[in-house]
Amino acid sequence: MEARTKITIVLAVILILIAGFAYGQDRAINPNQLPKTAKTFIYSNFKGIDIGSAVEDRELYGVDEYNVYLANGIKIEFDRNGNWKEVDGKHQKIPYNFIPSNIRHYVAKNFPHTFITQIKKGRWSYEAELSNGIELEFDKNGNFTKIDD
Repeated sequence: MEARTKITIVLAVILILIAGFAYGQDRAINPNQLPKTAKTFIYSNFKGIDIGSAVEDRELYGVDEYNVYLANGIKIEFDRNGNWKEVDGKHQKIPYNFIPSNIRHYVAKNFPHTFITQIKKGRWSYEAELSNGIELEFDKNGNFTKIDD
């Protein structure tokens, strides 16, 4: 391979890496710029709690996710469409309205003196952290599967 071709390839790789770093950044946004689904979720489940800040995580292909920080310290993570992925109460009780009923009932029955402080929704499961530090896993239908170590 000739030297000129090698230099061209190296420069192209460097430009791609620089572009990747430029797009893979967080950017503060006005809460009004959140997707409608995210705004509806916040206003339905966190009435009366102001949004402290909203951050957009951008990747090469566009927005990857949104992080919203409420005035009371709760952090909510949304996917690019505004669907919730995680609600972290930072050790305080989070609202239960959006949590599947199977999960709510399981926690109330089996851990009556605790409350959910964090919940994550994955493609095939949910993870819930309780006020006593126990982490529970549930399937996509909200059925208990195990205590996470």
